[in-house]
Amino acid sequence: MTTFPVIPLVLATALAVNGVLSRKLSPSGAATAFVVGFLVMATPVRAIGVTLIVFYLLASRATKHRKKRKAQLEEGFQDAGYRTGWQVLCNSIAAFIASVVWSATFAPNVLPWSLLPSVLPQGPLYDSESWCPLSAGISNGLSRALLFVVLGQFACCLGDTLASELGILSTSPPVLITTLKPVPPGTNGGISIGGTLASVAGGCVVGLTLFTSLVVENGACRAEWMSILPSLIFWGSTAGVLGSMLDSFLGATVQRTRYSVNSKRVLQDASVPRDKESIKVISGLNLLTNNQVNLVSSTATAVVVALLA
Repeated sequence: MTTFPVIPLVLATALAVNGVLSRKLSPSGAATAFVVGFLVMATPVRAIGVTLIVFYLLASRATKHRKKRKAQLEEGFQDAGYRTGWQVLCNSIAAFIASVVWSATFAPNVLPWSLLPSVLPQGPLYDSESWCPLSAGISNGLSRALLFVVLGQFACCLGDTLASELGILSTSPPVLITTLKPVPPGTNGGISIGGTLASVAGGCVVGLTLFTSLVVENGACRAEWMSILPSLIFWGSTAGVLGSMLDSFLGATVQRTRYSVNSKRVLQDASVPRDKESIKVISGLNLLTNNQVNLVSSTATAVVVALLA
């Protein structure tokens, strides 16, 4: 008889409650974060859950950094990153699906995965001492690909978050990725040297977190650490900057950026202009929202990294 994953349940509850109390998450965001967090952390490869926690904490901290200054630059800036359920999904859906598929394939005898019907081909049962989840020889590379989906999504999202939240504070104005002309801070598609470096650092941190957790928990991964470390650092950093650049390109082309001439601030998607307020469109077509851009860029990055790594 398998035991219920109590620790993932407690951690998911704590993160969701903390998110509501600190106004990092809306009620729907907290509920979604609890479900996603619990199922991701219940994956027998604990490194996946640890990576999720590190991503959440660092992204939340970056969003809160100098929030008063950001409110001066963006109309409708949400205090402390008040994330909704849809926003949580947009930044985790690929990693969430990859975690569920990995668990159902390689740990179908472990709760809560043992409660699911067997619809996927079964791989070898996970044993942290006999095989490493990053091994290319497990189920024709399926285990490795699923972990790189997790790496790709979290590295992309953390890299993009750091680039956006820290890049907006740069002393020099950003340039639009499609024209390289200066634009106001907070413009969708705006890039800066500082923001780009932050995206690389964010992806590197995710790769390093996944590596450290894997070698601590898995004996087979410890034996292969010299080949695992450069791979995770390289692809984590690549996902961070690639995802950030893709997000910026989409933001500059298919996401509209509006600018208030009166308040000299960029308007967010949900911002409603005041009466007689002078608004001009800086860039982009009004086709996708910021959440949809995040969903497309992070999912595409995760899939590309999984295919290439």
